[in-house]
Amino acid sequence: MKRPILGLAAALSLAFTIAQAAPRIQNDQTTSPRTFRGEIMDSACAQMGSHKQMEAKEGTKNAKECTEACVKNGSTLVLYNPSNKMTYQLSDQDKAKMYAGDRVTVKGTYDASSKTITVESISRSHAMTHSSPSGR
Repeated sequence: MKRPILGLAAALSLAFTIAQAAPRIQNDQTTSPRTFRGEIMDSACAQMGSHKQMEAKEGTKNAKECTEACVKNGSTLVLYNPSNKMTYQLSDQDKAKMYAGDRVTVKGTYDASSKTITVESISRSHAMTHSSPSGR
């Protein structure tokens, strides 16, 4: 008699835990805009976490040139966050193109199932851009 009761209690506990987690899972796909930081990078280099290999292969001099060359070869532009090694797909490739190789802040909504940011805006992070020779 104890086993069926224990089994029922365990099943109810699991169901309650799942029900409590559901709102948190849905919050990852909220329509509220969020802020993301990282580098506008091509998908090939983002997968490797660096431009080093492709810069050597393509003969490019910096992140911007490497990203542009890889996009010409079929990669897509993504936002890569080196601190957590996350790669986010970007809904608007045209907006991202002008920031190729730059450290940026992207504002938009996030769809966790496709790992895609629906881009509202992109702006350079002034302290860490790759396009300025002076590093500003």
